[in-house]
Amino acid sequence: MQMNPYFSGAEQDLLTVRDCLRFAVSRFQQAELFFGHGSSEAYDEAAYLILHTLHLPPDTLEPFLDARLTGIERSDVLNIILQRVEKRVPAAYLTHEAFLGDYRFYVDERVIVPRSFIAELLREQLSPWVADPEEITSVLDLCTGSGCLAILAADAFPNALVEAVDISPDALAVAAHNVADYQLENRLQLIESNLFTELLGRRYDIIISNPPYVDAESVAALPPEYLHEPELSLGSGKDGLDATRNILRHAADHLTENGILIVEIGHNREVLEDAYPDLPFTWLEVSAGDQFVFMLHRNDLL
Repeated sequence: MQMNPYFSGAEQDLLTVRDCLRFAVSRFQQAELFFGHGSSEAYDEAAYLILHTLHLPPDTLEPFLDARLTGIERSDVLNIILQRVEKRVPAAYLTHEAFLGDYRFYVDERVIVPRSFIAELLREQLSPWVADPEEITSVLDLCTGSGCLAILAADAFPNALVEAVDISPDALAVAAHNVADYQLENRLQLIESNLFTELLGRRYDIIISNPPYVDAESVAALPPEYLHEPELSLGSGKDGLDATRNILRHAADHLTENGILIVEIGHNREVLEDAYPDLPFTWLEVSAGDQFVFMLHRNDLL
């Protein structure tokens, strides 16, 4: 990689954490980076990358702002800033970690960077839609990726056996790493399957899914950062609903009598409702509104 002129010689001028933070924010904004994988702005992402690289607590910036860096530390910080700017690699892939609330997960480019409104709902144990979380005995997570939602589900429903499905063996290898980190091997099973194809005869109290849902037009216009993520984890046909259609077609066969289905579909609410005018979708309230996650009972799907 040819050195960006803005990085050449920077080692001599950046003495403190504050210097590196200002430098990173300037370079990020100049490069017009896209922030959609954890951070929402240049300052937050720069602070996170610098603190992570220096092995400092991720939520403790102020005490270290005027600390002077060693030559090796400065070189390491500049290297990660350069990778973010020149290669447009999402921060999570540079640090191999991503967060959903208080949960930390290992990630690399074999999986999509964890981000799901369903995580918010699981932290509330799907209240009020689940009256007694301890009565839930089986949960399925379709398109599990890193295993993040399956792990949250295992915590939310302590008496449940959780099965997590993905079509990608590479993704399941990452999920296995996270399952081991949370010591859930006895309660969480990983299954290689194209949605329901390998689940014949299995039924669940709850099915959750954050499937691919980006439509073809939007896939073609994605910022460069998204091109580092697995292609099959983003696009889902012309209107973004191919995977969701498959889930709706087969979910009733895999739900218990009073089971519920919860699916995230991005910005596709209007398209989905037009495609299924007779389905009584319940749209769940999350931090961004009630446009992104729907719920259906098994009887709604029959």
